[in-house]
Amino acid sequence: MTENTDKAARLTQQWLAEIQALKQQMAELQQKRDEAWESSQKWRQLYNTESEQRRADARMYQQAIAKRSEGIASLKAELQKLHGIDALKATDTTAIEPEITQLTSVEDVKATLISLIKERDRLLQALKTEQDNHAQTRKSLTTALGDAIDSLAKVRAGDMKHSSTEQGAEGKD
Repeated sequence: MTENTDKAARLTQQWLAEIQALKQQMAELQQKRDEAWESSQKWRQLYNTESEQRRADARMYQQAIAKRSEGIASLKAELQKLHGIDALKATDTTAIEPEITQLTSVEDVKATLISLIKERDRLLQALKTEQDNHAQTRKSLTTALGDAIDSLAKVRAGDMKHSSTEQGAEGKD
């Protein structure tokens, strides 16, 4: 009879030990689950912060480009206004007829033509310079945006690598 009692006591001790081991495993798994949840929350927050920063940067770049375009349009309008180009229409000759009637000799016509050609060349050069400046600004902003994206990708890759190294270390424990 004592043999059966001893056997039952041993079995009970084994079951209790197994139950205790399973409780310990369950507690460890719950802790890992909680840590994984906290990590996912952290990554979600980082992602949201970064995406908001990207949206803010994109808005800032768009505003800078819009300001630059407005500036160019304003300068063009001012240039045209200063030289009276906006008052002249290609089909409207009534505005220039008084000037034409004042030209009495071939020399006057040549002098006026030379003056107009010089003015046209100067305006074309000013327009080309402004267009070049605009293209350079667009290129610079595009490059800056690309560099920012590349830097961000490197930071993310470093964070992911760091995170996976930490997870690998946890898995070995």
